Amino acid sequence: MKNECFLNFCNELRGKNYLSDSRDVLVEEKVATFLFIIGHNVRHRVASNRCQHSTETISCNFKEVLRAVCRLGKELIKQESIELPERIKNNSKYYPWFKNCIGAIDGTHISAWVPAEKQISCRGRKTTITQNVMCACDFNMMFTYVYSGWEGSAHDSKKILDAISNPNVGFLWPPRGSFYLVDSGYPCTRGLLPPYRGERYHAQEYRGQGRQPRSPEELFNYRHSSLRMTIERCFGVLKNRFPILKLMPPYKPSRQRLIVIACCTIHNYIHKWNLPDELFNLTRLSDEGAVEMTMSRNRIRDKMWIHHHN
Repeated sequence: MKNECFLNFCNELRGKNYLSDSRDVLVEEKVATFLFIIGHNVRHRVASNRCQHSTETISCNFKEVLRAVCRLGKELIKQESIELPERIKNNSKYYPWFKNCIGAIDGTHISAWVPAEKQISCRGRKTTITQNVMCACDFNMMFTYVYSGWEGSAHDSKKILDAISNPNVGFLWPPRGSFYLVDSGYPCTRGLLPPYRGERYHAQEYRGQGRQPRSPEELFNYRHSSLRMTIERCFGVLKNRFPILKLMPPYKPSRQRLIVIACCTIHNYIHKWNLPDELFNLTRLSDEGAVEMTMSRNRIRDKMWIHHHN
């Protein structure tokens, strides 16, 4: 987080009375310590040595900032608008086919720490201990919904059905006619648009000569995958920014769940105010240059192959 962004963030928390100075520690130091812990995945003892405060003070400040950031998250993690996104409106590959799409939903595995007796249900696809987090995002790479705390073995359909039926988790169903893009693990129902099963789906499966879509279902899947990739980029930026999500310390489960929400809140804050940030810039560069560089690579490949056989 850049200095300008950091100071704005602290002022926001202080101005809304979500966080205040204590006798010995200013808001800025509390927030800096919190970011140091989640941004470098250091233990409270290391932060204590670095900041010259007792581990008890570090722990209290960490919990205080965590609660404050999650309160701010209620204002930042939401659907800002259902207007037609620029990414769809300005691209004939997506418009008018996906003009009613307001974002994408997917799940991601976040490292978790749980007692031994609960580890079986928390083992994800790669046998590591994880919590399964369901998120929605818009096409500006802003998280619009975060449902954390699920055990790693939870299926996508179970999470979305619980979000729909449980009024306490704050999931807002899209207006009639609008929908989220989802993968094939989600049901095909009002508000959710999955790809066709049994057909090629991922964009990389269509790259290369002779691999273009060969049926209406494949064309739909290819464009669906290309557009839904936004949420994968969101997850990539989030995990690269906050290493704590890759190796969670032994906090109690409720705090681990809040840490995910806090990280998504900070992600949104940086992006909302359009403050300079290298992780978002790298994502944009990757997206904008992918088609051009793929074409260049294909031209080099073809010339190389012809030269090899002459």
